[in-house]
Formats: sequence, C-alpha cells, structure tokens
Amino acid sequence: MVKKVPRKTGGVTSLQKPPPNSKTGVTATTRQYDFDAATVSSLHPHSQFTNHESLPSLGELFFNFNKSYPQYSQTILADQIRAQEYYHLSQSNHVCLDYVGNGLFSYSQQQFHPSSSSSSLSSNVPFFDILYKSVSLNSQILYGGEESEFESKIRKRIMEFMNISEDDYSMVFTANKSSAFKLLADSYPFHSNRNLVTIYDYESEAVEAMIKSAMNRGTCVMSAEFSWPSLRIHTRKLRKMVVSKRKKKKRGLFVFPPQSSMTGARYPFQWMSMAQENGWHVLLDATALGAKDMETLGLSLFQPDFLICSFFKIFGENPSGLACLFIKKSSASVFTTSNIATSRGIVSLVPGQSPTIELPKEDLPGPSSSSTSINLHQSEDDISEIQEIQESEELSRKHKKLSVSEIFKVDNRPLNSAQSRSSEMGSGSSELECRGLDHADSLGLILISSRARYLVNWLVNALMSLQHPHSENGLPLLRIYGPKVRIKRGPAVAFNVFDWKGEKLDPKLVQKLADRNNISLSCGFLHRLWFSDKYEEEREKQLEKRKDEQETTVGNKRKHSFHTGIYVLTASIGFLTNFEDMYRLWAFVSRFLDADFVEKERWRYMALNQTTIEV
Repeated sequence: MVKKVPRKTGGVTSLQKPPPNSKTGVTATTRQYDFDAATVSSLHPHSQFTNHESLPSLGELFFNFNKSYPQYSQTILADQIRAQEYYHLSQSNHVCLDYVGNGLFSYSQQQFHPSSSSSSLSSNVPFFDILYKSVSLNSQILYGGEESEFESKIRKRIMEFMNISEDDYSMVFTANKSSAFKLLADSYPFHSNRNLVTIYDYESEAVEAMIKSAMNRGTCVMSAEFSWPSLRIHTRKLRKMVVSKRKKKKRGLFVFPPQSSMTGARYPFQWMSMAQENGWHVLLDATALGAKDMETLGLSLFQPDFLICSFFKIFGENPSGLACLFIKKSSASVFTTSNIATSRGIVSLVPGQSPTIELPKEDLPGPSSSSTSINLHQSEDDISEIQEIQESEELSRKHKKLSVSEIFKVDNRPLNSAQSRSSEMGSGSSELECRGLDHADSLGLILISSRARYLVNWLVNALMSLQHPHSENGLPLLRIYGPKVRIKRGPAVAFNVFDWKGEKLDPKLVQKLADRNNISLSCGFLHRLWFSDKYEEEREKQLEKRKDEQETTVGNKRKHSFHTGIYVLTASIGFLTNFEDMYRLWAFVSRFLDADFVEKERWRYMALNQTTIEV
C-alpha cells in the first residue's frame, strides 16, 4: 500500500522554497531545498510505503532516480569498472555495505591468467604478506632500515594516491588501524604532553586501544560529546577542552576524524586549526574518508602532525589489508624522548606466498621435538614477538634474493587507455598494479563524491518512507541516527529497525538476516551522546547499557564498568556501490513491515542459539 502524504525530509518540514538572498543569489538553504525536492521525487512524490509487496520496481525507481539526479549518469565509468574488474559481485549477487577504506587491487587481478611464465597469480595466493618488525617508531623514522623494491613501490603509490609529499611526511606500514593507533599512543610523549582528546560518536576498537595506552601512563583523557538528535559536536564542551589561556603550553594529542564512519556526520576542519593554535599535536584519522577525499582537505593548509589511513586488498572479496601511519617530519622530534625500545605494530610488506610456512625447530625458542607451522594471518596475540622477528628475518632473506618480476606478475588489462593508468611496481616488463587505486584515480574526486551523495541520500529518503500499517500515529519502521537528507553528509547511514509495537529489533538479528540475503552490514555502538532537558524523556528510552569486557579491581572485588549508548546497524557506501545495492537494501528492510516475518525469523534465530538462521 502506498500513502501519498506530506512528510519531513532532512529537517525540511514543508517544501516551501525560501526566498533568494539579494546579495548572494542562491543561498545554502535554497540549494538544500532543491536537493530535498529532487531526493523526494526520486522515490515517489510525497509517499510512504506500508507493504513490502507494493514497492515500485527497480527499473521504475532507477528511471526516476536518473531523472532527479541527471548528473549521476556521468559516473557510468564506475559501473563499467565494477562490471569488468569486480564481476564477482554480480556472480555472487552480493551487496557489500560493510567496507570502510580504500581497495588496493581488483578482483580480476587475483584470477588465474595463463602465462608463458611458470609463475602466475591465482586466488590462492595473497597479494602481499605482512611481517612484524621489532623496532621503535623513533628508530624507524630516523634510520628507516632496508626497504625492498616491492615495499618501496607500494609506499610511493599510496603516498601519491593520498596526495601526501615524501618531502613533508614519513610513512610506516602497520598491520591494521588498531595497530597504528596503539603504535602512536605507545610512542607519543604523554609524560610531558599529558592530555588526549578524541572525537568519535561511536565505539572504535582502535581508539579504545589508544585510550588504554594513554591512561596506563597517567594521561588525562577527554572525549567530545554529540548533541541529540542531530549528533553534531557539542561545540561549547569541546571548545572548553581545546582552548587554553596559556598559548605556549604543551597540551597533548588531539585526534580528529573529518567524519563519522558510522553515522555519516561531518565535522568542520576548523577544529584542527583551533587545536594547533592552542598547542596540540593533531592526528587526522582519514580511515573514514572516501576515495579521493584527501584532495578536499588541503594538507598544505592544515598540516596535521600525524595521519592514519587504511587499505583493504579487494572490495567484496578480501577484508584483510594494512594501515599507514604518516608522521610530519617537522614533528618527528617529539618521539626522541620516548623510552619505548621496541614497538609492536610496525610491519614490512613482502610479495604474497603461501600463508603457512615451516620454521625449523632450531629457530624456535625453547625445547621442541618437531617443526612448528605459523600462519602469517593470525592475530598479534597468537604469535609471540620472538617468533615474529625470526619469521621476518627468514622471509626477508628469502625475498632479498628475488626480483619483483620473479615473484609477482599480473595480467595488465586496463579498462581503456584513456581511463586506466598503470602503476609500475616492478622491473622489466612485469608490473604490479594497484588497480583499486587506479580506478579511483580514473574517476576523480568530483564524480566519486557526487555518486556517493546521490546514492546515500536516496537510501535515507527511501528508508524513511517505510511505515508500519494500521499505526495510529504513523509509526516508522526504522530510525536513522545523525544526519538525514543533506547535501554535505558522509557516505554512511546508521539505523535501527522497530516492530509494529515500537520495540527495537536486535541489530545483530537484522544483520544476520541481511547476510542470509547476501547483504553485508556493520554493527556498532553509538556513545558520548548528550541530551538536553528537552530530550530527557527520550534519553531514558534510547540509551542502552553495555558492559565493559575488561574488569577493574576495587579493593578485593572485581567490577565491570558500564557504558551507555545505542547499538545500531550501519551501511557504508563506496564508489563501486550502485543503485541496485541501495534498492536491494531498501527492499530487504521493507520485509520487516510484515509482523509475521519478524516473529518467524526471530523464533528461528533464537531456536538455533543465535548462531545461524535457516531460511
């Protein structure tokens, strides 16, 4: 059933066009109105849907979508790249909305290609392996150490993609985002710069690792709060943390993400300038930025002291990858006072080999009567530091004798000569292409950002159109947290689904049901939420308690601390996401309009001990 009634979109209650400013012509409010109107018409003018069987077809809505956003057709290159280089998404009918970061390679690169060489790349061989190094961050920055041709080429390609100059910044590889955050926290001189400020509206494993390291050294940790319901930064409170009357005082580390990877809320870059003016070192967390977003930042203007970004190997196929920590060379001297002899987290990259190697028993510590197999993809806690060092030395000796062309060879098939650039990563005629980065470069910032803007706002509007049938007050099927339909919002949507009684469904249940429909979503925990007196009643309804996994000891008793927040689902949109992905997520969520569907799936989920769902 389709109801045609006026409704709110993105904070604009009625579509009454504001008068233009006589001095500036078209105002930001006018542009937002025009965008709201286009977004509403792209779905079904002034409509709400109460039955999942009444949704318009994919073809009909895609026609309306292109009519409302005519510039979207200019991003057709992204669809061509997806069809030729990431065809596994169509073959598996998979919708990937749980990826945050940048893809290094394409799916077609890892497929077997017949070659005259005996060495061919297949899906069983990873593009690269990571080997842990036993070295302090300060030593790595000052002396570097021996770098292979393979690692050097990848490092230069990433710095080029991130638009970061080697003259201004040094870079180290880490195993993942959490390793990068902990590495910086362990090495930063919190003994003299005793403050840490973070700005995250969600719980992040990487940030928590940094906070734990800082608190263990007596650091004063402060976190920004986010005003309900917009989830904008509570400006007055954060300003009080950042601004100091003593301008030359050493403050500490200010951790700034330009946007939330969970809600899509964007934060003004001016916070970085304010922090720097008040004596803070600034860490820019670029892991939530989309492809090519660094070009909008203007590093020459803000020049953060540190920057962290992350890369996965293949979109929709391999979630593993690496992270990079950039250190501004003029700020590297802060690490000279660090008393950390070695730091776990810095890694070397070597060309992909079999993920399992055999170490002779004489190379292993302690008594042993047989050789031991070590998997290079195990977590850091599963492998002792001594074994990691020995493993690194063994493979380093092995790879030092080989050229890149002997180890790594892929078929070079650009989309076409004008649209795809090759990045030479080896010697001779052999090339290792970071095709994932090449594809983003071929599209460019404007097309990527506009494509994401149209898709994410269409999704927000479509989700908000779903309403439970027979509800007296028009009960929405779901709630979106943070920004709604906005021109300037990030490519992520945080939401929850509610049943016809208004009770929230377990996000993990919805996530598992989505997975059974080949739709991948993320789950997270929103926190640091600030409610004014106006929303005090809503505070009691919305906030949930989450028990801290780690115990604290008070006297002779062990206690768990509790945090308040909201568990949510998140859909993340990249430049390879297409309209069909958005439509399929919307159609899946609409099935919860059927109360029988909800109860049936909930029973099956609980009956199987919340481990699997038989549909």
